[in-house]
Amino acid sequence: MASSPAQSAFNMVPKYEIKLLMDPKIVLDMNNRPESAVLEIFMISTPAMKMNVQFLDTNKKDMYENGWSLRIRKVQGKAGGELTYKRRYKIVNCDIDATLTTASKDGFDSTTTNYEAEVDWGYKNQTLSINRDKSYSDSDSHALELPSEKHSRNVLIEKAPDKFINSVKPNWGIDKLKESRIYGPVLVDRYTGAWSDEKLNIEVWPIKDAAGTGTEYIVEASFKVKELTDAWEKRDQLMTLLKEKGWLVALDSLRTSIIMERY
Repeated sequence: MASSPAQSAFNMVPKYEIKLLMDPKIVLDMNNRPESAVLEIFMISTPAMKMNVQFLDTNKKDMYENGWSLRIRKVQGKAGGELTYKRRYKIVNCDIDATLTTASKDGFDSTTTNYEAEVDWGYKNQTLSINRDKSYSDSDSHALELPSEKHSRNVLIEKAPDKFINSVKPNWGIDKLKESRIYGPVLVDRYTGAWSDEKLNIEVWPIKDAAGTGTEYIVEASFKVKELTDAWEKRDQLMTLLKEKGWLVALDSLRTSIIMERY
């Protein structure tokens, strides 16, 4: 039997990130930093690393409504900035394989290079995220200042991958970026520690409140694993710990959605 001239494409193999919300009124001190009990349990001994984050979309949120999220981020101490083009798929009834198959039909399969698949797993819901990360340089490479709206558009257009550009119709992504504006920015504190033999991050996001007159703090504990079995087991363990401490918020993190609504 003759061999196939081309290798068959399979679904992408994802990694897993567990994301659970913590009650800011309980876990943060008066300076909006984690309380000592939180630092101790998660073995956090170093100061927060700051990240400045903003998203771009049209006024009608065309990209977000079509499953795309475009982010620009500057990280303290790192040269240049980071660009992320993220395609999201909602996972229904924990059927990860079916969602990966849907993504495969959209062109995100085992032959896809330069993209990473990840299942984001919160209190209840799961989302498949397929990310393409790129970088850009700037004159003040170690500062946290993000590019202006015009510069943000230009750099995202310049680096845009074809799968984003043509995801709805030819040149759709470029056309939408030309109409886009900034959502944000948000200056985030990330604390890094360890738990259950995994690196664990606690992020504090100060987001404009619904009234637009104050600040709402979103606190998220997260860690990444490669295997689904570890994700199941360690998610349950972390959720149990947070419940026992009275720290858990029994909701899924809607951080990006909230930013898109309030900015």
